[in-house]
Amino acid sequence: MTYSLILLAAGVILAWFGGEIFVKGGVGLALWARWPTAVIGVTVAAFGTSSPELLVAIHSAIDGVPQISLGDVLGSNVVNVALVLAIVLALSGMKAGDSGIRRDWWCALAVPGLIYAVLWDGWFSRIDALVLLACFLVWLTVVILHARAHARAYASAEELMEGVEKKAPLSRSIFLSILGLAILIGAAQLVVTGGKGVATALGWSPFIVGAVVVAIATSTPELATTLVSRMRGHDDVGLGNILGSNIFNAMFIAAVAALIHPYPVQLGELRPSLLAGVATVLLILPGRGGHLGQWRGFVLLLIYGIYITMTLAQNQLA
Repeated sequence: MTYSLILLAAGVILAWFGGEIFVKGGVGLALWARWPTAVIGVTVAAFGTSSPELLVAIHSAIDGVPQISLGDVLGSNVVNVALVLAIVLALSGMKAGDSGIRRDWWCALAVPGLIYAVLWDGWFSRIDALVLLACFLVWLTVVILHARAHARAYASAEELMEGVEKKAPLSRSIFLSILGLAILIGAAQLVVTGGKGVATALGWSPFIVGAVVVAIATSTPELATTLVSRMRGHDDVGLGNILGSNIFNAMFIAAVAALIHPYPVQLGELRPSLLAGVATVLLILPGRGGHLGQWRGFVLLLIYGIYITMTLAQNQLA
C-alpha cells in the first residue's frame, strides 16, 4: 500500500510540471497555426492528455478485461468535469471565449446518450465500435474546418503582424509540446499503477476499478493542464481540453478496446456514469458572455460525491 501511495504522489507532482510545459507548447502551436486556443485544447491537448486512457484501453483489452477500459473512459468523463473542472471553477470561475466551445459542449452532452444507444443490448460489439468511430470522425472534421476558417480570417486581419511578432519559434513550441506530453504520460502511468494496486486489493469489479480509481488516475494530466491553463489566462485551452477529452474518450478510446476485444456489459453499472455525464455537462453550458461562475464548481463537486456513492453501491449489489 505504501509503495502504491508513493507512486500516486510522484505521478501528481510530475503531472503538474508536465502540464505547465505542455500548455506553453500548445499555445505556441495555436499562435503559429493561427488556430483558436480552444481548438488546440479540444484536439492536441485533449488527445494528448487522454493518452493514458488509450494505453489502459489497449492493455486491458489485450489482457481480456476490457471492462476496465469502459469504466475508465466513462469514469474519466465524469472526473474531468465534476472533479477536475469543478476544482478550477470553485477556485476562480472561467470564461469561454471561442464560439466552438458551444459546438463541442453539444457533442459532449450527446456522448452519454450515444453510448447507451449502442450498448442497450448488453454487448459492446465491433459494429458498435465502428459506429462510435464514424461519429468521432464527423466531429473531428467539423473542428478542423472551423480551425481552417479561423486561420484564413486571422491571416486577412491587420493584427496578423502583431501575432507573428509575439509567436515563439515553431521548433520550440513543438519541443515543449512533446516534452510536456511525455511527462504527462509518464506521470499518468505512475498514478495508474498505484491506483490499480490499491483498488484491486479492495476486491472491486473491473468496471468499478476503472470508473473510480483508474479514472481519477488517468485524469491527472487533465487536472494539471486545466489548472495551468487557468493560471496562465488561457481558459479556452483548459475548457476545450476537458470537452475534447470526454469526446475522445467515449467515441474513440472506448471503441478501440471493443475493436480489439468485444465484450458483454452490465447496464446497471453504466447508468451512474452516464447519468452523471449528462448532469455535469449540462452544468457547464457557458452563460452570457461565456462566463462559468464559481457556484458551478461547488455543485459539480456535490454531484461527484453522489456519483461515487451510486457507483460503489452498484459494486455492492453485483
